[in-house]
Amino acid sequence: MMTVLTEPGARQRTGVRPPARGRRPRGDLRIAAVFLLPAAVGLVAFYLWPALRGLYFSFTEYAVLTPPEWVGTANYERMAADPLFWNALWVTALYVVMNIGVQTVLAILIAVLLHRLTRSTIVRGMALLPYFVANVIVALVWYFMLDYQIGIVNVVLDGLGLDRMAFFGDSALALPTIALINVWRHMGYTALLIFAGLQTINPSLYEAARVDGASELRQFFSITLPQLRPVLVMVLVVTVTGSFQVFDTVAVTTGGGPVNATRVLNMYIYDLAFGQLDFGYASALAIALFVLLFAIAFVQLCLMRAGEHDEN
Repeated sequence: MMTVLTEPGARQRTGVRPPARGRRPRGDLRIAAVFLLPAAVGLVAFYLWPALRGLYFSFTEYAVLTPPEWVGTANYERMAADPLFWNALWVTALYVVMNIGVQTVLAILIAVLLHRLTRSTIVRGMALLPYFVANVIVALVWYFMLDYQIGIVNVVLDGLGLDRMAFFGDSALALPTIALINVWRHMGYTALLIFAGLQTINPSLYEAARVDGASELRQFFSITLPQLRPVLVMVLVVTVTGSFQVFDTVAVTTGGGPVNATRVLNMYIYDLAFGQLDFGYASALAIALFVLLFAIAFVQLCLMRAGEHDEN
């Protein structure tokens, strides 16, 4: 048996250094930077810079053809006294309540049925089909289907001896109709998110509940909903934020009418900016919408964290 003696300092003479722990090779960082650069450029060019310019314009009077003139908080003071702004905010809030309320209930029902009754990926994938269609196309299809004169829905109502309904021409029906159109398009995607949460629930909880004689309804309220609380909060953050930004369905079907019944906040901002060329005031409304959405998302995330602490 031979013993190899290494002289002190031999490692330094060979020029071999031990790999540093917790340190990535510089080549990996450079490659990562190359892949992140396009996204970073897009983020700065299309999100950060327009947001900063919008914040600046909100303190100015700007009509595109003339240079912006600093007016301080005049736009925000005007907003506080603008009845059309408060009407648009109220209409948007009503839309969000109707859209999110119906969409969440239906999405939970669809997700539970997909989880408990079928394992077919084809059947599960069919729930996503409406979400793959562009919002404008969906709005146009439903606009013609619900038309008072030639729409297939009113033709069927007429054939059944019922009165035709002006879905987009009646102030009481226009906003619920738009809300339900977007429910039809988005509930499959929302159900998919909830379905992913159902996959994380331990099956032994249901087995123990069945042994104790719990019904399906009791299992749903005692096991499924409590276990889904973090997922539901995340889903609500996404859906509520998206619902507050509704625009294209309103623009295609009603244009904000009849008589401001569907003039949501984004529609009002669009009319001010591109209809009246009042970019300063429109920017102030956009900033107010951003602050509102940030506050709503912050509250929802705080509730999610509180739920996680309760579970622990």
